[in-house]
Amino acid sequence: MYSNGHHSRPHVSIPPGSQQSMIPASPFSPYAFELSTPAADQQQHMSSPWDNSDQLHVPGAFEPRPHSMLRSRSSSPGRASTVSEAWEPPIAFPEPQLYRSSSQRTSLSPGNTSMLSHRHSRSVLGGDGPPLRREESRLSLASSYDQPDDSDHYETASAGSHGDADSATQQLPNLSLDSEEGLRKFQAGELPEIDQEWYKLVPPEAREALGKEETQRQSVLFEVFKSEHDYVSDLEAVQDVFITPLRNASQPIIAEDILPGFIAEVFGNLNQILTHHQRLLAALFARQREQHPFVLSIADIILETALNPSFRSAYEIYIKHYPIAESRHRQELKRNPSYQAFVQSVSTDPRIRKRDLVTFLSRSVTRLPRLSLLLEQILKLTDKDSGHPDLESLPISLGIFSDFIKSTQPGIEAAESKVKFWSLCESLQFQKGETIDMDLYEDSRTLVYSGPVARRTRSSTSGSWTDLVVALLDNYFLLTREETKANGIVKRYLISRPLPLSFLRLGSFSDPPEYRKEYDKDGSVLGLRYHNVPIYPFTIYHASSRANRRYTLYVLSDSIRRKWYNYLVDAIGVNKVRQDGNMYFNVQTLSDSFFRVVGPNYNSGERLTGKITSAVPFVSGGRNFLAVGCTSGIYVSLRGKDEFRKVLDHPNPTSIAAVQTYEKKTFNRFLVHHDSVLTSYSLDLVARVALGQAQQKTVEASLEKIAGHDTNVLFFRQVLIGSRVLIIYASKKLLQVSLSLQVLEAVDVYETPMSSRRSSSTTGRSFRPFGDAGYVPKDAYEITPLVKTIGICTDDGIVILDPTNLARSTVTVVPNLSDTANNSAMATLKSRLENAKPLGLVRCDSSELLVVYDSVGCYITKHGQPSRGCKYVKWETQATSFAHRGAHFLLFSPEFIEIRNIATGRLVQVIEGGSVRFLYSGPAVSSNDTILVGMRGAKNDKDGVSDRIVELVETKELGASNLPVTNGAPAMWAEWDMQ
Repeated sequence: MYSNGHHSRPHVSIPPGSQQSMIPASPFSPYAFELSTPAADQQQHMSSPWDNSDQLHVPGAFEPRPHSMLRSRSSSPGRASTVSEAWEPPIAFPEPQLYRSSSQRTSLSPGNTSMLSHRHSRSVLGGDGPPLRREESRLSLASSYDQPDDSDHYETASAGSHGDADSATQQLPNLSLDSEEGLRKFQAGELPEIDQEWYKLVPPEAREALGKEETQRQSVLFEVFKSEHDYVSDLEAVQDVFITPLRNASQPIIAEDILPGFIAEVFGNLNQILTHHQRLLAALFARQREQHPFVLSIADIILETALNPSFRSAYEIYIKHYPIAESRHRQELKRNPSYQAFVQSVSTDPRIRKRDLVTFLSRSVTRLPRLSLLLEQILKLTDKDSGHPDLESLPISLGIFSDFIKSTQPGIEAAESKVKFWSLCESLQFQKGETIDMDLYEDSRTLVYSGPVARRTRSSTSGSWTDLVVALLDNYFLLTREETKANGIVKRYLISRPLPLSFLRLGSFSDPPEYRKEYDKDGSVLGLRYHNVPIYPFTIYHASSRANRRYTLYVLSDSIRRKWYNYLVDAIGVNKVRQDGNMYFNVQTLSDSFFRVVGPNYNSGERLTGKITSAVPFVSGGRNFLAVGCTSGIYVSLRGKDEFRKVLDHPNPTSIAAVQTYEKKTFNRFLVHHDSVLTSYSLDLVARVALGQAQQKTVEASLEKIAGHDTNVLFFRQVLIGSRVLIIYASKKLLQVSLSLQVLEAVDVYETPMSSRRSSSTTGRSFRPFGDAGYVPKDAYEITPLVKTIGICTDDGIVILDPTNLARSTVTVVPNLSDTANNSAMATLKSRLENAKPLGLVRCDSSELLVVYDSVGCYITKHGQPSRGCKYVKWETQATSFAHRGAHFLLFSPEFIEIRNIATGRLVQVIEGGSVRFLYSGPAVSSNDTILVGMRGAKNDKDGVSDRIVELVETKELGASNLPVTNGAPAMWAEWDMQ
């Protein structure tokens, strides 16, 4: 039940976005730096200022080592690290080395080795020129590449832009150890932020020799290393500074029972993303150590990461959940001072640098788009005619990231919509005393559209205006007035009851604009400067209250008005489809052609049956029948066949009933209430006449008068109390002040003497008096059967009586509203019920009942006292009668049938019709009997308008068990008598 208080938020499953399309990667070999020079170059340049003969060796990439070993050097060759290598934090990087390996061999996962295998240059594999000697190795930065030849090798270029690199090889001085030390400090996180730039870690001679475009490319590559390092550091800070202290706080910052859920909702699967990026950073740093200061490519590392399904899955989960995470954090800040103090205290941590937690939570949302921008820049700075491997691999990675980012957008939008929806729900302020269960926290509930509107406060054209905010949900339309409190909390007051989409109808959306006076903020001293603003009206209304609940709202443009129209049409359509596909009660037509009333096209002159007034199903001889009372008499047919025969001439019977078999007893009587008289007939003879096996006069010969003539019978009801079938009727004599309530017990046919049954047909022998008569107020009009007692509906409430002893029964009236002087909520309820008409009682559970009125309902205890804070539930229609089945009750009005949940009053289904009449629901307290309803039929021709009989069949949820409904079990109520 939704109320004005705070509600715990359930887990919400955000709908997954479309799956990103996977672009197949083309096989290519990432080009590696070669530490060889052509033979001609070796002759011209016998030595290089980069060489150091006494330390010359060809190490590979270095494995991470403990921090204490950072200043030691490895004497054995290593290999380039990749993302697939196992790696555990914290990162301990070795000291960068001066020399490069003769070739870069990128080790990939087994599934990708063929795709990303290294292709050696001819100089390495024995092409032109003598074999390479380590002593003669030179640094060669190739900026252009030939296409691979038939031997599938790259050939080192010796002309064009490559000449610049060779020139750099000749002119660069010995590389200073400052560059190596700077790289070590950068990777260890010891380098000041101001010095974390590529050009500051490279000698000026090297930068000058490269050229502008390659210098820019190296700077962008370095930015990838730097941004990845910062990103991992921030994710680790979230774990160390926020999550761990929250878990380990000596004084709980967040209640222990909700802390795990809070951490899961706010931080999500951030730890999974951190693990992936720690591995990625390790591979990037290994590549940087191997190739610094001139990194040829990192595309293979990025591509291997992008192709990892678990990497993309972790991001998809986190990104789609992010709006909810941020909302939960902000919500906790508002309501929890301890959490607010904690967040402020950790902001002084050097790793946080006074940044808000939201900044850290959003890092994973923006990381892939920012990485894509860097990769795009690297691709732009790569020579398109060089044959560089980045030209093949980077577009693949960018395509994967682009498709993935697009696929997450629907999920993000759904999550953002859910956050807005929750914010709306938590800010709603309902009318005092009223309970409205809109099923707001159902998983599929969504906010379709919302926006500001204006509404006139007076009917005159010069009236004042009220600014409102309208919210269209997938099941309700809300009209609210927003108010922001001093603490920034927004309250939204419902200025009208929420309008269910099942009752929402659209009026005009094409009226010409009107004009509203808008006073200028910078107007004259008197504030009289204004201008007229055009505003565009549209009208909506409640289908069951067209005059009283009609709303004309105004928006600022016709385009906004059209948008509202489209959203409303779509929402109403979706709501109807959803209800049609999830009906709690299915409508099945039993007859739609036999019964006719006069219509606008009627001209056949044939006599019509007239309007249906009552109906009852019964069984005779093992066959199912349906008896129907209408204007011209009583008709009976086999169930399922629209072929009725008249069995009795009683016009306009008020009600009819079939007393058949109960508790192994057979009664075989057909009761008819007509013209203030209650009579009964043989049920078997009624069935025989319907089958054409007997004449109508044979039924009339079985007549037994129960009551009438000397007294007027006002109403009667068949009820089941214990093992007895009782007929209870109210009658009144001329000048009698109160109504006399009589109880008769049905007699088993095998207990009735034969002589008695052959005696006078005007004296009842099938029913015998049961106890003394009792008296009820003269305004009584209906009987509600319970388990041991009955409720007599009157204008002042429902009178509870014991039908087995009416004369001595203690009279109890419910609901008991006697304590209004000391209970303001009860006083409010009493004022709301003053003009309401009681229809009956429905059991909720073992301790509570629902009192059903024609316009509202309220809950009471088994002792008759109002429960649930004396709150009430208002119906959408003015009900004339109701029925109860299982966990639901049905309210019948002339145009609608509302189906509501008993425990909450929630509206779950609406059935629309014309001239709706409740006909039958069975005599039992918790009957599984059918519910019959009359309504206007579909046929309208010269023979008149058909009057339809439909059956409301309760559906069962797919996969639901067939366990009995507890709120309808008579045993539960065996002791309840409100005495």
